[in-house]
Amino acid sequence: MPIFEYICQECQHEFEALVFGKDKAACPKCRSKKLEPQLSVFAVSAKSGSPSSRPVGPCGSCGDPRGPGACSLKD
Repeated sequence: MPIFEYICQECQHEFEALVFGKDKAACPKCRSKKLEPQLSVFAVSAKSGSPSSRPVGPCGSCGDPRGPGACSLKD
């Protein structure tokens, strides 16, 4: 099941959606299907090592190298 990132062209809401087969995603805020797909950053998980020893990847929404959720942090 691929996860896709979109920006709604009607209300500018940014969101991720699971897309099954030939289904089309819809904005969860306004239900519009006028969506602009975004380039997604995916994470790779290692099975060994403790969580604190793993490097943190960039934020999936904005690509900030400080990691997930960094786009909501103040600089």
